[in-house]
Amino acid sequence: MGTEGSTVLSPLWRGLPAIDPSAVSNSASCALPPRFEAVRNARKFTRATLSQWDLSGLFDDVALVVSELVTNSMRYGVPADRMCGVGGVGGMGGGEYEPSVRLHLMRWTSRLVCAVRDPSEVSPVVGEADAGAECGRGLTLVESFSDAWGWHPLAGALQGKVVWALFRLPQHG
Repeated sequence: MGTEGSTVLSPLWRGLPAIDPSAVSNSASCALPPRFEAVRNARKFTRATLSQWDLSGLFDDVALVVSELVTNSMRYGVPADRMCGVGGVGGMGGGEYEPSVRLHLMRWTSRLVCAVRDPSEVSPVVGEADAGAECGRGLTLVESFSDAWGWHPLAGALQGKVVWALFRLPQHG
């Protein structure tokens, strides 16, 4: 996929009616510290946000996708020396460190987008896990439970990438 961000993002809107990008009905964001328990915090944040938006019925699928995206960011997107609480790896060194992983939830009338930003510029890769492997299936799950997913590199002052997953919302009325 390289750095072809615009090409990678095209599935986000494919097959959906055009919308004004500035017409986000709701959005919420939370910073996640570089610790693996951040995945639990991301699920709690997702539950609370979906509840506020009357979308609690989507929680199971969205939480699974959020969990996978945040896990991947923590595992592959945060430098090992910035992680703490992971089997003795690295630490914060007593200094303050601004969380470099951020979860964004954006809701429009017909869709919900979950996006996770991390400092790595390395593109995500769908793995092919062996039958007995405990990891390597995350993006396959994201692909299965969301309507579309992709990624794009960040530009300007922000370095890294955003990996996103789109969910079509049920139509009411």
